[in-house]
Amino acid sequence: MSRRCELTGIGPMVGHSVSHSNIKTKRRFLPSLKAVKVTSDSLGQTFSLRISNAALRTLDYKGGLDAFIVKARDEQLSIAAQRIKRQVKAKLAEQAAAA
Repeated sequence: MSRRCELTGIGPMVGHSVSHSNIKTKRRFLPSLKAVKVTSDSLGQTFSLRISNAALRTLDYKGGLDAFIVKARDEQLSIAAQRIKRQVKAKLAEQAAAA
């Protein structure tokens, strides 16, 4: 299981630990990932995703999974998230055609 957010694509970064004597040693900054169940309003389903805490806050800010995932770029999304995006887009297009 990779340490990468399924919605934003954020992964591990590399930097230095700097001691008091200014000695630099390599270290990894891992993203704060959390396994959550997110509900899609248009599909009426819940999806289990492994996303960062920052992405979770962004979902709340943007108005839910549907609003976020439709505007997200495919390069950032995982394969599972891309599948969800296709389903949401198809459902929204179907609702727009019916209205």
